[in-house]
Amino acid sequence: MLTGAELKNQVDNCVEQIRRVTDFVPDVALILGSGLGAIADEIDSVASVDYHDIDGFPVSTVSGHKGRFVFGKIGETKVVIMQGRVHYYEGYSMQQVVLPVRVMAGLGAKILYLTNAAGGINTYFDAGDLMVIKDQISSFVPSPLIGENVDEWGVRFPSMNDIYDREYVEMIKDTAKDLGIVLRSGVYIQTTGPQYESIAEIEMFRGFGADAVGMSTAVEAIVAKHLGMKVCGVSCITNMAGGTPDKPLTHEEVKETADRAAANFKKLVTESISKLS
Repeated sequence: MLTGAELKNQVDNCVEQIRRVTDFVPDVALILGSGLGAIADEIDSVASVDYHDIDGFPVSTVSGHKGRFVFGKIGETKVVIMQGRVHYYEGYSMQQVVLPVRVMAGLGAKILYLTNAAGGINTYFDAGDLMVIKDQISSFVPSPLIGENVDEWGVRFPSMNDIYDREYVEMIKDTAKDLGIVLRSGVYIQTTGPQYESIAEIEMFRGFGADAVGMSTAVEAIVAKHLGMKVCGVSCITNMAGGTPDKPLTHEEVKETADRAAANFKKLVTESISKLS
């Protein structure tokens, strides 16, 4: 585990390398989950930087995650987009998993917009639904704030009340209504993965009040909150968690459903981000 000084130096070095390519200062950092990669290909971009070209930066090993930063505008909102994220289950340390959020904050982003593909725990949800995240449970993954605190970033014991900005949650709901998109609202729980949840685990999570489960997002939100960023997020419910007894869940099924829901997902994300300017 890096010391606070080493971690800050790593973040600063990544920012410096990106600054050699572009001086673009984003307002919003957007992390794209499964099914949303096309957004980064379609925006009015001014620059892109592959993760491989940044010394010390983690690189995604998951199919469907390109692995680059894209800089540009969605509407009039200046954004830096992560086209592909890294996950704890890939073998990276938690410090590496959340490094991109710290780097994007270092580039100037004040808002973090999170997206993901998630399993539905709430029995009223259907595959293909979209869910605005109103709160989260991160107790099943290591805290990304473990280790020496960097006081410049935030306090040692930060509050996680209203981790998802209430104003932005309501704005995303209103945007969905304007677009005629059915939008659920719920609590997201993160697990380490890479295995999917057992039936008993799903029942346990449901008892905790979770509506959707996935293998990312919560730790990124924690770090953003620690940094003083405002946070919002949307999940695509690609399946009912764990699948069914006669049809176990597969990664291919998750990707297929995410692709089918991509049109509405993309419209909601881009339209709501355009309002953040």
